Amino acid sequence: MANVVLVIDMLRGFMEEGYPLYIGNEARGIIPDIQRLLESEIAHGSQIFFICDNHDPDDLEFKMFPPHCVTGTAEAEVIPELAAYPGEIIPKKRYSGFYGTPLEEKLNELKPDKLIICGVLTNICVMHTTADARNRDYEVEIPVSCVASPDEAAHRFALEHMDKVLGARLV
Repeated sequence: MANVVLVIDMLRGFMEEGYPLYIGNEARGIIPDIQRLLESEIAHGSQIFFICDNHDPDDLEFKMFPPHCVTGTAEAEVIPELAAYPGEIIPKKRYSGFYGTPLEEKLNELKPDKLIICGVLTNICVMHTTADARNRDYEVEIPVSCVASPDEAAHRFALEHMDKVLGARLV
């Protein structure tokens, strides 16, 4: 098969003003690049998975972060700019798109040439999903213009870690 694109947490709760974990206007700058990536990959027959935070109202993660992306709320929806692209939504409750989700089984069926991982936050869910993908021996590519974090130092650290430690290819 071609590639699989994992679009991580491009959700209203992170990408739209007014929500507790809105990551800022600068991060919204990745949206056009993700749109171009999706259009190109879809044209080449790639499968798209939207990996989406989807928490229970009493999720233990809320001891660290404000409640966000609760199941059934607008916060947990893919942003309108990306929602029309064909792809399957895979809800997740933890940082990695692999933990407690059917992602691994779906990838085993598809046998992609590589995983292309984009979205937010570079230093949290993107990095943890990349680590789990590399631990499963997938070739991983990170388009740098398609990932963001409001913490520039953490963003740079995560990119370097994914490149130098995890062996993902930054493009």
